[in-house]
Amino acid sequence: MASAAEQMAANLNWSTFGKAKDLQQRILFAVGLLIVYRIGTYIPVPGIDGAQLKSFFEQAQQGIGGVLNMFTGGAISRMAIFALGIMPYISSSIIVQLMASMVPSLEQLKKEGEQGRKKINQYTRYGTVALATFQAYGIAVGIESQGIATDPGWFFRASTVITLVGGTMFLMWLGEQITSRGIGNGISLIIFVGIIANLPRSLGQFFELGQTGQISTAFVIGIIVMVVAVVTFVVFMERALRKIVIQFPKRQVGMRMYDSSSSHLPVKVNPSGVIPAIFASSILLLPTTVTAFSGTDTSGVMSFIQSFLGRGAPLYLVLYAAMIVFFTYFYTANVAFKTEDVADNLKKQGGFVPGLRPGAKTAEYLDFVVTRLLVVGSAYLAAVCLLPEILIARTPIPFYFGGTSLLIVVSVTMDTINQVQSHMLAHQYEGLIERSRLRGKSRKRRR
Repeated sequence: MASAAEQMAANLNWSTFGKAKDLQQRILFAVGLLIVYRIGTYIPVPGIDGAQLKSFFEQAQQGIGGVLNMFTGGAISRMAIFALGIMPYISSSIIVQLMASMVPSLEQLKKEGEQGRKKINQYTRYGTVALATFQAYGIAVGIESQGIATDPGWFFRASTVITLVGGTMFLMWLGEQITSRGIGNGISLIIFVGIIANLPRSLGQFFELGQTGQISTAFVIGIIVMVVAVVTFVVFMERALRKIVIQFPKRQVGMRMYDSSSSHLPVKVNPSGVIPAIFASSILLLPTTVTAFSGTDTSGVMSFIQSFLGRGAPLYLVLYAAMIVFFTYFYTANVAFKTEDVADNLKKQGGFVPGLRPGAKTAEYLDFVVTRLLVVGSAYLAAVCLLPEILIARTPIPFYFGGTSLLIVVSVTMDTINQVQSHMLAHQYEGLIERSRLRGKSRKRRR
């Protein structure tokens, strides 16, 4: 028999959504800030020659420039104030989280609750400024070397660095505001909107290739089938769960006695969601953001990055897969599903896994289960991200059909829908509680 919560979830409809005013305000707030983000991708950095920039990106579009353009929502091809996107913030978050698991003082901050979290966020912002400054300066120098700057010199470099770093910090603030006062994860939604905004044009280019005969009709149909299959597979894997049986003994709460009961602890096959793919992409984009503007510079490190870290190169694919696997385990263990915290919460609630003692033994068992699940979860993420990447590197398919972009779009959509449903359920519960209070007051008046 379905539980009360499941029955309420089944009754969610547009009528329920229409009554949830707080949810509507959150959605409108998030949409409003995302519109601000899209407007910012069209405001150019001062001192840029538009014709030269367009010519440069027409040549770079098939290389790493296309990847950068996808993650920045087209801002870098227009050299807009949001050209760096949100990637410096994501890269800084990765570095700080890695250090927090290795440096004792930072690890202690993680255990200090809200104050510790604020301090770690502050360090993340400092790191964002440093990384964004490095990337912005590299882009400014690259723009000058390509002849895209109308008035090259130190003034142009300074103004470009200040503009791009300011744009990234503003995007970081937008993401935090969407997360706290809007709906969904703000950072993921910014990347999601950037991909979706350019999807119609990419579809048009793809079908134009079929019309002009550059690719066959059978190939077009095959790609469409592949995209549908990847989306279906992602939805299936993101909803896949391992249910661990949890037993609750007979207990007394207030004046009421509850009989022993059993429930289950759901553990997702991929608890980290789309985060590992975003982390891996941001790390690989950090050096290539600069080299994308190096043009004919074939010296030293630049030459190595262009040759071996270009999209579809063997070393790029190996590093990409390794980083996805690493961040799947790292993010799950440190953020998404901390087994020690879960075991402690179960112990406080009086729950236990049958046959295991609460506390350390339960944490060891949960760690064992999650580790085995992540073998499948990390392999799934790597496969979804890599297989289309290999195909794109060898065929004229748009970047927006890649595994990473599809994974981000599908995962962020599912996560946002789940949050909307959670808010609607909370609104229904509040309505039931309010009605029960009114009924209680009316009965007292009758007496």
